[in-house]
Amino acid sequence: MSVDRLALADEFAGAGAAGDGAVASADVAEYALRLGDDALVLAQQLGMWIARAPELEEDVALGNIALDLIGHARSLLHYAGTATGRSEDDLAYWRDEPEWRNAWIFEQPNGDFAHTIARQLFIATYLFELYGELSASTDPTLAAIAAKSVKEVDYHRDHATQWVLRLAGGTDESRRRMIAAVADTWPYVDELFHDDELVERLASEGVAVLPSRLREPFDEVIDAVLAEAELELPTGRTAFIASGGGRRGSHTEHLGPLLAEMQVLARQHPGASW
Repeated sequence: MSVDRLALADEFAGAGAAGDGAVASADVAEYALRLGDDALVLAQQLGMWIARAPELEEDVALGNIALDLIGHARSLLHYAGTATGRSEDDLAYWRDEPEWRNAWIFEQPNGDFAHTIARQLFIATYLFELYGELSASTDPTLAAIAAKSVKEVDYHRDHATQWVLRLAGGTDESRRRMIAAVADTWPYVDELFHDDELVERLASEGVAVLPSRLREPFDEVIDAVLAEAELELPTGRTAFIASGGGRRGSHTEHLGPLLAEMQVLARQHPGASW
């Protein structure tokens, strides 16, 4: 299923966002790899809701969001691969867990629908701020990818916001689940805003965005959504360890099984085409 889903994103990847012949430097390739891994892992997670969502309309909505993210991933992984001569498929299907650079929040399990929505709210809000800033990157390829992606994650953020309000203001059970989902997901947010040597170097050149700069606008949006939903923001809990984290290839127990499912078809039939 995963190979077919990647193929469905041809329109995004083939629109010139990352296919203009530009070759990434080692630093830019690592940065693009991080963002591409974030998008691809989340797309795989959301694809698991197809035929399982609470409403038929949500099967379609979450599937379409997953396809948007696959498009982002294809462009970013294509660009990352130009530094080493590896294709987007090589990077998607032929890397093992320690080689992946996604942040931990992206690999957290779907859980119930409320947990998926909480994860979506935090991630989409972060990505909207990130791509908005990155669209002014001095790297033309990253700027082009970000400019297209920000329009799509704006919808993703609104979709998640509406569901948070709906679940928090619904039945006692839906509200209980939404409260639990926010509490369980919040500890994984801090990692998104951690600055390290790579992003500091690239940000000094105008190529990347310092994640720490995104925290204030992110918090403003999240505070407003949770206030409207009459939900409290958890405090004092973080899962992030500065010496590790997904950006350095240290992952939670959830990524391995996800990659095994995503990569199994390509690895069982190397070189196959449809």
